[in-house]
Amino acid sequence: MHPGFAIGLVFLGCCSNVVFLESLVRDFPGCGNIVTFGQFLFIALEGLIFQAHFLTKPRAIPLRNYFVMVSMFFLVSVVNNYALNFNIPMPLHMIFRSGSLIANMVLGIIILKKRYPVTKYISIVLISLGIFICMFVSAKQVSSHTSVSDDGSNSAFIQWLIGVAMLTFALFMSARMGIFQETLYKQYGKHSKEALFYNHFLPLPAFILFASDIYNHGILFSQSPTIELVPLGMAIPIMWFYLTMNVLTQYVCIRGVFILTTECTSLTVTLVVTLRKFISLIFSIVYFKNPFTLWHWIGTSVVFVGTLTYAEVWKTLKPLMYRKRKEQ
Repeated sequence: MHPGFAIGLVFLGCCSNVVFLESLVRDFPGCGNIVTFGQFLFIALEGLIFQAHFLTKPRAIPLRNYFVMVSMFFLVSVVNNYALNFNIPMPLHMIFRSGSLIANMVLGIIILKKRYPVTKYISIVLISLGIFICMFVSAKQVSSHTSVSDDGSNSAFIQWLIGVAMLTFALFMSARMGIFQETLYKQYGKHSKEALFYNHFLPLPAFILFASDIYNHGILFSQSPTIELVPLGMAIPIMWFYLTMNVLTQYVCIRGVFILTTECTSLTVTLVVTLRKFISLIFSIVYFKNPFTLWHWIGTSVVFVGTLTYAEVWKTLKPLMYRKRKEQ
């Protein structure tokens, strides 16, 4: 399959997915578990029917390898969504996760013993600087909006630090999973649909740990105001509508990412996902009117320039500009 199709799925699915996720989180900040469960359940059921043929289709990759991959994928998904419970605003959530290039490169050096040209290191420094600027400004905002309790503790800021630690853990775990996938595909061939199914099907029993939280949020969702679905001639609670759309767009998004992993290296996949996050960030700021200062814009711009430098876009543009001048 052409990589351009997968890239289109990533941008269409992931960007719209962020809109519905933020709509959910704005009303219920602690709904991360029910969102993650809904996404996993839908993709697992779809794969069970159309990919695994109710587990009768032979696997191309051994099950033991999937258990390793699934453990990492489940942790990344749950921790990323659950971090929103810890005073992490959505724009910072997206900016921080753009640091996946850093994690991917660091683990590539440590695990795969890779060496990169100087421009790659420069790009990583720029991305790190941009993320640090955004984190520093966000930390000041959290502190300024927090009232210090009688015992001198700053609970909101501590929550924010826990959220940042969770995102850092998920960042490096996601990069490790990408490298693990890359090595698996080299050994057994590229099987994105199979990997997509098992990564969502095998972790389902683990959601028993969050059953109470999922049930409670299901009750809260059912009590939300209704929205009229004219084409279907019915009305449903708006939070269930947001969750349904989030699950469907997540499927399109994750399907695109898994297809991309079979056509490109993990670093290229990370680059595409990073650029998608930048577009989602802009939309989140404009549409949801999230607070975003001048320093946030500077930090975001530095991250974006670092990403383009990593992709060597400047080297690609230079010959094109030279050729255009020559034709004139």
